[in-house]
Amino acid sequence: MERTIQRTSPIEISKDEFKIIGYQLVDTISNFIDTIDQKPVTTGETPEQIQKILGNASLPEHGTSISELFSRTSDLLLNHSLLNGHPKFFGYITSSPTPIGALADLLAASVNPNVGANILSPMATAIEKQTVKWLSEFIGVSPSSGGILVSGGNMANFTAFLAARTAKAPKSLKEDGLVNTDGEMVFYCSKATHTWIEKAAVLFGHGTKAIRWIPTNADNKMNTEALSSKINDDLRIGKKPFLVIGNAGDVSTGVVDNLSAIATICKKHDLWFHIDGAYGIPAAAIPQYKTLFDGIQEADSIALDPHKWLYAPLEAGCTLVKNPQHLIDTYSAHPVYYNFSNNDDEPSLNYYEYGLQNSRDFKALKVWMALQQAGKNGYIEMISEDITLAQLLFEEAKKHSELEAVTQNLSITTFRYIPSEYVQDEKIAELYLNTLNEKLLNELQKGGEVFLSNALVADKYCLRACIVNFRTSKKDIHEVIEIVVRVGKRLHSELNGNMSD
Repeated sequence: MERTIQRTSPIEISKDEFKIIGYQLVDTISNFIDTIDQKPVTTGETPEQIQKILGNASLPEHGTSISELFSRTSDLLLNHSLLNGHPKFFGYITSSPTPIGALADLLAASVNPNVGANILSPMATAIEKQTVKWLSEFIGVSPSSGGILVSGGNMANFTAFLAARTAKAPKSLKEDGLVNTDGEMVFYCSKATHTWIEKAAVLFGHGTKAIRWIPTNADNKMNTEALSSKINDDLRIGKKPFLVIGNAGDVSTGVVDNLSAIATICKKHDLWFHIDGAYGIPAAAIPQYKTLFDGIQEADSIALDPHKWLYAPLEAGCTLVKNPQHLIDTYSAHPVYYNFSNNDDEPSLNYYEYGLQNSRDFKALKVWMALQQAGKNGYIEMISEDITLAQLLFEEAKKHSELEAVTQNLSITTFRYIPSEYVQDEKIAELYLNTLNEKLLNELQKGGEVFLSNALVADKYCLRACIVNFRTSKKDIHEVIEIVVRVGKRLHSELNGNMSD
C-alpha cells in the first residue's frame, strides 16, 4: 500500500508556526488599539518619504521568513499610517473600526467563502441575508426588503441606480440599449448630492446632461417645489423621468432632505425613489430623530454604509431594495458553466444575481458580529453620543471669540477660524478668511493632532468635523477647539508677516 505523502508548499504555514505568528500579531494589534490615543493621528509623511521607508526593491526571487515579514509590515502600517481609529479623527466619513470587525475579517478570510452562489457559501450566504434583514430592521424599513453587501457608497448607489433603470425602462432596454430607447431617460437630485451620481451618468451611458440638478433651499434641503416643476417640464418636452435621489445626511453638512415630500412626488409620477443614506440613515434608529427620516419606508432603494456610522472596518456598503426581484431582473444571468440552479424543494439565494460581482468576499460577517456584540440599543447609544459631541463642538465654536460656528446637522459640524478683531472690507475679508482656513486645514491634516476635512458653505471655506467615532470624548472636543485656535493664530501671524514684507 502506497504511503500518502503530503504536498509541501512555500505558501503554507504549519499549525504551530501559525499559532506563534498569530499570537504575536494579536498582541501587537491589541497594544496598538489600546494606545492609539497616544499616537499622532497621522505622521504627515510625504509620498516621497513613505516610498523611501518602504524601499524600491524588485520582486524577491526567494521567500522571506514569516516572522520577519510580519515584524516589518506591522511597523510599516502601525507607525506610518493615518489612523482613522484615533479619537481625534473627524475627516470625511470614515469611522473608527470595531475590533470585533478586525477579528471577523480574519475568520472570514480563513474560511474564504465565495458569497456569489449559495452552493459555494451556504453559511456565509445565510449570514449575509440575516445581516440585510437586521440592517432593514435597524433603520425602520420592512424586514422583507432584500439587499446586498457591496464595497461602499459608490457601489451601493450604482447598484440601486441600475435596478431603478431596469424597473422603469422599456423591457427592450437590455437588447436595444439606451441609444435605441424612445425618449431620453432623466433623473433628479439636489445640488448637495455626492459625486457618485455624475459617475453613474457617465459610466452607464446617460451623460451628465441627463442629470437634473434641483436647487436647495436655505436649509440646504432639496427644493421639492422646484423638483415637481422640473419633472413636469421634462414630461412636456418628451423626456422620460425615472429616478429621484433624496439625501439622508448629505456629505458636506449632514442635511436630510424632506424625504416624505419627495416620496409623494415620486408616487404621483411613478418614479423610482432612491435614498442616499450612506452616511446618515443609521440615525433613523434614534427615537428623537425618527420624524426627520419620515418617508424612508416609501423608498424603493436605500444606500447604507456600515463602514461609516456602524463602525465596520472597510469595506462594507449595502444596497437595500424594497422588492429584491428588481435586483434579480437587473443582474441575473445564467451562463452554461454555472451549475447554481435552485433545489427543487427550496430556492437558493445566489448573490451574484443581486449585484455587479460574481466572485464576492464575505463582507457581512464583520457587520453581523458587531450588530450582535452591541445590539440595537448599543448602536443607538453610540450614534446618539456622536451627535451630542458634534453639537458640543458647534456650541464651543459658537462661544469662542475666534471661531465661527456655521452649520450643525446629525454628527457633522462646520466652523471656521476668524482672527480676533479682524475687520476689513467684506469681500476682501471673505477671500482672506477662505485662504486662511484652507491653509489651516492643510496644516491640521499634516500636523497629526487632529484630522478634519472641509466644506464650502455659502461660499465660506469651512473646517468640517464628522464624528462617527466611538472613541471620541468630550475631552477631545475641547482639545480640538484649542488646537484649531492655536494653529490658526500662528498661520494668521505668518500670513500677515508675509504680506507686510
